[in-house]
Parts: sequence; structure tokens; C-alpha cells
Amino acid sequence: MTEILLIDDDAELSEMLDEFLAGEGFAVTSVINGEDGVELALSGRFAAVILDIMLPRINGIEVLRRVRANSELPIIMLTARGDDIDRVVGLELGADDYIAKPYYPRELVARLRAVLRRTDSPQRDRPVSLAKLKLDAARRETSWDGQPIDLTVTEFNLLEALMRSGDTVGTKDTLSLTALGRARQPYDRSIDVHISNLRLKLHAATAARLTIETVRGVGYRIQVAA
Repeated sequence: MTEILLIDDDAELSEMLDEFLAGEGFAVTSVINGEDGVELALSGRFAAVILDIMLPRINGIEVLRRVRANSELPIIMLTARGDDIDRVVGLELGADDYIAKPYYPRELVARLRAVLRRTDSPQRDRPVSLAKLKLDAARRETSWDGQPIDLTVTEFNLLEALMRSGDTVGTKDTLSLTALGRARQPYDRSIDVHISNLRLKLHAATAARLTIETVRGVGYRIQVAA
């Protein structure tokens, strides 16, 4: 069974979700505070983390920050409905997706499976390159001039989609399906935030040789500086 770490101090919800996920083929380990959550998330045991924002000791945002400093483990954030600030901050810090409470367990499972598919999906095409940027989807590796670039699962898939698109603009709707595994909703800024994170990492890794162009009202396209 695929092992999932649930970090949430709502014992009743955790028990219900544990039972539901078990029926879907997942083995769940639950912890109720942020400090224990960080330690387990970095243990190497788990395929993904479901992380609540509101936690004792240290909150979910700090848990995310500490895990992301050491691991690209897929993380889905649980946020309060309508709390856009927490969602954006979570995405900026490297969360792969979010779901608002209260939620339907089946929706969470769908999001979880989408994240895991993007992590484990076999390579369909040969590796791609652009200038000194190389991306190998089979190995889940990206590098510039031989130097590795650390990307989250979602950032990696966005970069792959943009590189395979060439000069064609990647629309936000298409990128959402490709990188998040779900249709983009009205006023959903997830793709914009992930692109912003990816743009900063590429800028730093390539000394500004590569950039992601915003095509207003349409989407994004990767470009090499002249």
C-alpha cells in the first residue's frame, strides 16, 4: 500500500480519513503536531503528505518551509475555505496543491492520486533540452550546464510542459490539467504562483539566460535570452 503522512490535529477527521484512504489502497500515518510532522516527512517513508495549516507547536506553513528546505516530497495543503492568503503562501513555499476544508474525501483522493501520478508516471518521450537546460522526465532530473536544479513535482511538470510546447503558448487551462491534474477554476491563481516560483528558480540557475514569458490573457511560454 502507498504510505501517506497526514499532519492534522483534528482526531475525528483524521480517523475518518484514515479509514477512507485505507479503502482506496493507501496506508495512513497520522500525527497531530507540526514538529512530529516535519520529522516523519523527512524520514523517507512516505509517498506524499497531507498537511493542515492550523497545527500546534509549529503551524503548517512552517512545516512546509522546513520540509521544502530538505525534500521535494509531494505536499497537499488543507486550508480554510476562502482563506486565499494561506493558499498563496503555501503555493509560494512549494506546496503541490491545496484543498479547502470542509472537503469531500473522494475529492482529496483524486487530488492525491493526481500528484502521485505526476511523480511516478513513466516517461513517454525522449529527454528534452533547450540551450543548456536539460530535462529527463524518466529520471525526474533537471539541470543547467550540468548543474542540477531542484524543483517541486508541480514545477517540474510545468517546466516539462513548457519545454515540450516549444514556441507554442501553454494556456493556463492546459497547464493546470498537465501540472495539477485538474481543470482550472475561475479565479484560481495556482498556476500563476507555481510559474512565478519556477521563473525565479530558472532565473537564478541560468543567470537570467532563460525566462518564462507571460502572454497576457492566454498563458506562458519559455524563452532563451538573446
